[in-house]
Amino acid sequence: MARAKARFEGKVVLITGGSGGQGRVQGRMFAEQGATVVLSDVIEGPGKAAVKAMRAAGAAGLFTKLDVTAAASWQQALKRIRRAYGRLDVLVNNAGVVSRTGIRSLPLAEWQRVIAINLTGPMLGIQACAPLMRDSGGGSIVNISSTAGLLGHPSPAYAASKWGLRGVTKSAALDLLDWNIRVNSVHPAQVADTNMAASASPGYLHANERAMPLKRQSRPDEVAQAVLFLASDESSYINAAEIVVDGGAVSIGLPRVRTLLEEDFDQAAG
Repeated sequence: MARAKARFEGKVVLITGGSGGQGRVQGRMFAEQGATVVLSDVIEGPGKAAVKAMRAAGAAGLFTKLDVTAAASWQQALKRIRRAYGRLDVLVNNAGVVSRTGIRSLPLAEWQRVIAINLTGPMLGIQACAPLMRDSGGGSIVNISSTAGLLGHPSPAYAASKWGLRGVTKSAALDLLDWNIRVNSVHPAQVADTNMAASASPGYLHANERAMPLKRQSRPDEVAQAVLFLASDESSYINAAEIVVDGGAVSIGLPRVRTLLEEDFDQAAG
């Protein structure tokens, strides 16, 4: 009996922000399904360790240092990928930072840093990677946005970056049609086991977990499943779309909070 082909066999996948959190989990899951994985990050040690672990498990791949805010850094990374593998099939724009500062006290430097990493970075990545993806026969770009790109958010910097990434996703999908490159975005809510919640207060974490319709944060692997789906041929007719991975927070979050407040009121009154 012929061996079944792995889901991403023969595919080369580039993931930004790959040294930890969602990016590292995505890399492992792509590798487990046959992909050659290129992890990239400004933080080198954990990323190199992740690639070493993938190789020990029989997968192929490499780590490359990448500052997503610098066009020259993208060109260096693509030069290395082209030299090593000669192709690129998937780009996951995963690198990102969070801001929790309100507009009344937001420093300009913080605004610029968040926009540079979360919005300019993916734009530069698409510009740099699309020609090699075209030469490889096409492919898929997955941008990691957020539910903050669908709703209001206390931080205007974070909200602007994630709302902006929705627009970049759709513009790129339109522009890259003739190159056979699909571009979609994934919108997670709070994801456990990442550093995105490191700056959050204990009260925020408690309120977030209680208010979530499924009563918990998402796991990185749950978000990664959506990323792998959009990167695969299984989603070949999905383009310029938004996949929300939030346990229902955007759609039914308000009724959930209203129910909790009603229960709190009734308990206090009773």
